[in-house]
Amino acid sequence: MSGTKTVGAIVIVVIISIAIFLLPLLDIRYGGSGPQDFGVVSLFEEYEYTFSSPVDIQRPPDGSPQLFVVEQAGKIMVFPDATDYSSIPVVSLDITDRVTSGGEMGLLGMALHPEFSRSGYIFVDYTADNPRRTVISRFNVTEYIADPTSEKIILEVDQPYSNHNAGQIAFGPDGYLYVTFGDGGLANDPNNNGQNPQTLLGSILRLDINMDAPYAIPTDNPFVGNLNGWKEEIWAYGFRNPWRISFDNETGMLWAGDVGQNLWEEVDVVTKGGNYGWNTKEGTHCFALSM
Repeated sequence: MSGTKTVGAIVIVVIISIAIFLLPLLDIRYGGSGPQDFGVVSLFEEYEYTFSSPVDIQRPPDGSPQLFVVEQAGKIMVFPDATDYSSIPVVSLDITDRVTSGGEMGLLGMALHPEFSRSGYIFVDYTADNPRRTVISRFNVTEYIADPTSEKIILEVDQPYSNHNAGQIAFGPDGYLYVTFGDGGLANDPNNNGQNPQTLLGSILRLDINMDAPYAIPTDNPFVGNLNGWKEEIWAYGFRNPWRISFDNETGMLWAGDVGQNLWEEVDVVTKGGNYGWNTKEGTHCFALSM
């Protein structure tokens, strides 16, 4: 294995798959000093509108009042006023004509520009066919309605199989766009993408999208200038299917939920240049022993 498993902290947990889909629709509240003080409150309990396969929910980081909900088939719904869930959301973006959905494919994630009200940019991650690929692109938004004809492709990566598309994109405190990629699919990582930094698959990328070109590579990315042919876009690698990532509001640390295969799921604190083990390890366990 090239390099050891470098993790600031790793917690191995069992995550029920359906919970991962439902968590974006739950409001986790903390009211005390211990775990017993956590509670879960449904945001849309007595709500007239029924979302279709919701996979992500986002609010603009600059304090704009909207709330966006991503539907897997290719729509983004928006509440113009995030404090009023009694209203019916409207369609912010409809790209069902270019999204291939079903199973682990579809419109899988979105991110709003850190200065959303000024820039009017919304970024998405979706799967498409002919060829099978992941598309990261940007759309122009007026108030909260995106123009589907304004798409600017940031990055396209071929996908060998239909599963393990990951799909989360998020802006970090540094203003860069972080993008998750699974190992390409099937079981056992047959192409060994997780331990191959010469591919973008099985990695979390860090991109500078504040350029005229589709993107630039930040000069402090860990593999900038390497002589091994490793992709300089990579921030960390060795992932199986990092379905969701999140930045801690207080510390700025990056957390990733990586979907396991048979025995272990993991939640990682992601560090610069870290190797998270797959497919040599599943969590902290040697993967060959669990096959």
